[in-house]
Amino acid sequence: MSRPLSVVAPNWWDYTTLDRELIEEAAKLTPDDMLRLSRPGFEVAFYDTLNSFYLAEALEYIEAWSQASANAPAGICGPIGPTEQLPLVAQLVNAMALDLRHAHFWGMDEWYVNGREVSADHPLSFERADRELCFDRINPDLAMPEENLHFPKAGNLADYSASFDEARCVVMQGGQGDVKHWAFNDPVKREGPYKEAPPSPEEYLKLGARVVDLHPMTIIQNARTSGGGNVAKVPTQALTVGPIETWKSERVSIWHAGTHDKSFGMRLTTLMLSKKIADSSVPMSLLSLHPNVRFSLYRPGIGTCETEMH
Repeated sequence: MSRPLSVVAPNWWDYTTLDRELIEEAAKLTPDDMLRLSRPGFEVAFYDTLNSFYLAEALEYIEAWSQASANAPAGICGPIGPTEQLPLVAQLVNAMALDLRHAHFWGMDEWYVNGREVSADHPLSFERADRELCFDRINPDLAMPEENLHFPKAGNLADYSASFDEARCVVMQGGQGDVKHWAFNDPVKREGPYKEAPPSPEEYLKLGARVVDLHPMTIIQNARTSGGGNVAKVPTQALTVGPIETWKSERVSIWHAGTHDKSFGMRLTTLMLSKKIADSSVPMSLLSLHPNVRFSLYRPGIGTCETEMH
């Protein structure tokens, strides 16, 4: 039997095309149920305050960079969304006098407009945010060499991907979007060979850093979180790290504060990763095939899936 059309964008795949029983099972989960969904290779952790949540996220940068040496460079791949951890990272580096000369950082994605990445002075630029919120705040005598900062650009995707072989990516951080992506690994359009079924997990996991068309949910979400609700100002394409680079990362660490994806989405992907239900209409679920994934959730942000009128 063919899968239903998306209720959001009928020409795309997304989580609304899943089996209704799975959706209903996810919606019924309590926070305590979610905590019990940890298994070997997939850890679920809760934080009771935003202070402890974002500090723990910032400490993953310190953990990764502290392992770097001349003979074994190491680093972290980090997101924009969330961003609250970034000033804390700079503060920690300065307070600890942590020398970053052998450390690396990978930006995981960037907007793509008119055949190239947006410039670093674009108001929505992810590189701009990383620099202004973190790297420009680090004491110059501790700063990471410019060549160790890897941002995806239209003309360097092959070099960007290869850099994951040149230094050890200790952890790839991320958030979760409304469409259940990590980075901009969105579901694909429902067309051509994917008219009746989305790409198999094996096929999707062959994708590396690339230019992607963004799902309408992603565009609307970024307008909500970063653009004051102005959908027209959000680009419709992006450059993104892919599964190939993700699988070169020793750990994938996803941070759920409840400000990007909401109550149902956090439940759905936690359930799918726990049960190893991999379906590319929910790209985050493909991380169930990675050997080391951690979900960190701000407990008060989990909320409920009960009807509530506003």
